[in-house]
Amino acid sequence: MPKRSKPKPATARPWVGRPLTRKEEPRLVRGQGKFIDDFKLPGMVYMKLVRSPYGHARVAKVNVDAAEAHPGVLCTLTGAEVAKLVQPFIEIGPEPGGKIVDYPMAADVARYQGEPVAAVVAETRHAAEDAAELVEVDYDPLPPVMDAEEALRDRTVLHAASGTNKVWEGIFEYGNVEKAFRQAAHVVHIDRLHCHRFSSTPLENNAIISQWDLSDQRIRYWCNNSFPTFAIQFLSPALGVRIDQIRVETHDIGGSFGIKITNYPYMAIGALASRKCGGRPVKWAETRSEHLTASAHGNERTFRDTRVALDKNGVITALASRHIDDCGAYPRYEPLGCVIWSQVFPGCYRFRNARIAFTQAVTNKCPVGPNRGYSRMQHLWFLERVIDLCAHQVGIPADEMRLRNYIRPEQFPYTTPNGCIYDSGNYPKMLEMAKELVEWDHWKQVQAEERTKRNHVEAGDSPAGRLIGIGIGTTLDSGTNNFGQSQIINPNAPYSGQSQAASAKLDIYGEIVVAVGSVPQGQGHETTAAQVVADVLGVHPDLVSVRVGFDTERNVHTGHSGTYASQFAVSGLSAVHGAVQKLKDEILRLAAFVLKAPRSRLEMGVGKQGPEVRVKGTDRSVNYWRLANIANVNSAILPKSLLDVTLNCRYTWRAPFKVPDIKRKYGNLTLTYASQLHIAVMEIERDTCRPRILAYAAVDDCGRAINPTIVQGQVHGAAAHGIGAALMETCAYSPDGNLLTSTFSSYTPITSLNMPTLRCGHLETPSPHSYNGAKGMGEGGAAPLHTISAALQDALYASGVIISDSHNTPDSIFAALARARAEGRDANVRTERRGK
Repeated sequence: MPKRSKPKPATARPWVGRPLTRKEEPRLVRGQGKFIDDFKLPGMVYMKLVRSPYGHARVAKVNVDAAEAHPGVLCTLTGAEVAKLVQPFIEIGPEPGGKIVDYPMAADVARYQGEPVAAVVAETRHAAEDAAELVEVDYDPLPPVMDAEEALRDRTVLHAASGTNKVWEGIFEYGNVEKAFRQAAHVVHIDRLHCHRFSSTPLENNAIISQWDLSDQRIRYWCNNSFPTFAIQFLSPALGVRIDQIRVETHDIGGSFGIKITNYPYMAIGALASRKCGGRPVKWAETRSEHLTASAHGNERTFRDTRVALDKNGVITALASRHIDDCGAYPRYEPLGCVIWSQVFPGCYRFRNARIAFTQAVTNKCPVGPNRGYSRMQHLWFLERVIDLCAHQVGIPADEMRLRNYIRPEQFPYTTPNGCIYDSGNYPKMLEMAKELVEWDHWKQVQAEERTKRNHVEAGDSPAGRLIGIGIGTTLDSGTNNFGQSQIINPNAPYSGQSQAASAKLDIYGEIVVAVGSVPQGQGHETTAAQVVADVLGVHPDLVSVRVGFDTERNVHTGHSGTYASQFAVSGLSAVHGAVQKLKDEILRLAAFVLKAPRSRLEMGVGKQGPEVRVKGTDRSVNYWRLANIANVNSAILPKSLLDVTLNCRYTWRAPFKVPDIKRKYGNLTLTYASQLHIAVMEIERDTCRPRILAYAAVDDCGRAINPTIVQGQVHGAAAHGIGAALMETCAYSPDGNLLTSTFSSYTPITSLNMPTLRCGHLETPSPHSYNGAKGMGEGGAAPLHTISAALQDALYASGVIISDSHNTPDSIFAALARARAEGRDANVRTERRGK
């Protein structure tokens, strides 16, 4: 029997809800993590991709002769060659977008800067890089299409097979929209709003090791894809192999935020390269510039012709708008974003009448992928701008405007106009907490004093006052998708529901081992799962070993396995809870036999010899080691009634979803709704137009917090992501298709040096839809994205400036002020006052 560490004593106090230090921390802090770039396999070789420098160009000729002659080179691949070896990737959407032909490489036309056109495989990374420089490609440049609205004119069609740049379109309409507008006291018109394109910039770029074993035609991947079951479903038909021939392993992942869901085209190239060079493992890892240019960006969305109906009290009664989404050169994970935004259709607000015409188009930009609040972030930013601009237009304070329109606490569970069920929440309380944290009254007084100075300077009496603005951002973090929403996009989509699997067992020496199908990227799954298990079995979390990371050979996965859409706290932990409950039942059945006592008299805990089951009120007990011994290697002593006891239990949790009504676009599209509310106080320096954060508060509600420390980390991360996007980070393209922000010197991601001090608060409104009251957490980037916009708007509204873009810099603020001085108030927003 191996030497075992001394167990820590159990406690009656639940482990769930405690701010335990993460179990993952020691090995990660000590540099003992297992990231893909750490893997060194026998015979491993290296791949370098040759990428198009053009946003749109015909690939006339690719000459790899010089590259193949370079020392150390094993083989090359070209786009035309790859197109003969694979089938195009399946498309999620219907025709005409469903006709788009998408190969892992550009076969005849490069449709975005950085699209691979060739690959070189060599014995060393340096040899592959040097040889890639020798590949000669002749391009015939084509006119690029860089704007989604322009793309919809179809003057230049990117994909001849589809015949149009339109990927998908549909109308989401609920209630009596026109009647509400006829009865409105005010109608606010907003011509254009724009949510910009930005990305996630994880610490670890995409990295993959691919091996095509020629002996049994099996493909093995070591990678950092965060939704492997999705990737496999695309790779299998493209590569012409069965699902069971593909093995995927993930280990530690240095961040994803959704972006790494879409790296499966590179997985396909790696497999083909491995097969061509005799089955040797092929390693490919992005540079930072490659990642920024050609991995995946977040969706870019434009909002046109928005009309908002309000009653005399400023309550919104109807909304109508056109939304145009830019998905880049290929749909890939799209057009799911054309429906996922509707999980939060009314945001945090209770209007019932709405019509949104949604259209998605391809452009000559990098394809998009899920990006921390995928599709919902853009929509929530839009709704918050609507609320904020309406408040300014009708003269209602921003905080009061929200209180008049928020869904009220007593209305939960709340069914939205499109059938989603918000489980719980208290937005007024969150606003109250955030105002207190940020010292709202103090800053309102300072702001009033500075505005008084500004008014005096206009009369020539005193120095200019400071430009101070206070902004609010409220967001929803919908968790645990119902994949049935894909049928709203494509009625033939074979997806619905949501599931997750886990296994729990006692190993032969009584160790508690749990395996889950999640793919964590820093969220602390090992810790939170151990807390759940510890509560069920009455032990310390340190006695629980949790196996995370994906491996198709482990057989605990479902088609929905992965880490995305804030699902782990609900689906992952529900699966863990179900598996360990089954294990507990078997442990007690077996212990009742060994101890010759009824189950009603048994209790679980930790004794001198570790975890045990004991008879209440006596010194009779049996430890886990003996129980595991009986079940695994000493089973001849078992009666027939216990032959089904294996102490190795698998459980699949399935969400209680129904398939949505695809004609009405109506149904429950996600299970839980966490929320965040942020407030920022900002100053715009008069001389430089530089925006500066003076105070910042964030309040979260994720239902039951499994581990408050991990929750706070998610809040900090979401705040950083949104603040960085609002003020620093953008994927800016030139008119001819060149990405202008392809390095960290130009993209300028936010760092700890740029972050304001966060004052954080936490509110718990437990979800009635999960066994433990948790909702999931981590995708609250929309809150700061809008909070910054609102604060800038508050500072600049009196100057005639309308904040209509989600990304604002000193240059853009300076230009907006200059236009306002030259042309007067921005006409992008106007109000009809009907006096009703």
